Amino acid sequence: MTSATTATAETTADRTGTGPGATSAAVVTAVTAPDGARVAAVTGPATGGAAAVLRADGRDRESGYVLRTATADDLGGARAVMLDTVYNDLKSGYVPRWHADIIDPEAAYLRPERCTLLVVEHRGEIVATGAVRDRGPQAPPNPRWVADRFPSGTTAQLCRIYVRPDHRRHGLARRMVRALGEFAVRAGGYEALYLHTDPAVPGAEPFWRSLAREVCDERTLPGGGQGIIHFELPMPDIGGLDTPPVR
Repeated sequence: MTSATTATAETTADRTGTGPGATSAAVVTAVTAPDGARVAAVTGPATGGAAAVLRADGRDRESGYVLRTATADDLGGARAVMLDTVYNDLKSGYVPRWHADIIDPEAAYLRPERCTLLVVEHRGEIVATGAVRDRGPQAPPNPRWVADRFPSGTTAQLCRIYVRPDHRRHGLARRMVRALGEFAVRAGGYEALYLHTDPAVPGAEPFWRSLAREVCDERTLPGGGQGIIHFELPMPDIGGLDTPPVR
């Protein structure tokens, strides 16, 4: 683990749930590594009470995971992660009207100014993806009131947050969500962070419920709707740790 000395007493709490059986808050403290890099020391249940140090530049030297903005050279690896997920986890396979962005992620995420695609690299392999698109849910197929609540242009939609099975339970998805939220704040003009998830995917529903607020569970609608759940996440406060953007 990278050694570090505390640079400020300012902390933020990341709740992982409330009520019976909920875990206690994780505490994030801004610290400075010996090489002068700004990092975040995270202490809480997920770390067993120990401080897990994550560099602000997205690098975790101990684990070898690097979170960064995708380049054109990463698109093949990112596409492979996405396609494997839609076939193996979502069970839908490739559906052109839903997955055109997977085939051409450069046009969907790299070229538009207020969109982005992040990847996690581990020892030369892309093992996780996450993106922001500048459009909200459309109606149909989504309920009209949900589409009206999250209009395109002012809604940052989080999507394609996928982690390869062998690399899950390392906190990569949470780090990805945080970084995507920070991107949306820095991009400007976004008033809401929105996403939807398929609760049939193992672990998806409890993960998002630990981070976001339910807006609509379509399973409760007449006929069950699409069977998905719509969520809104809070816009992150990026002033506390003053972290640079993921590059």
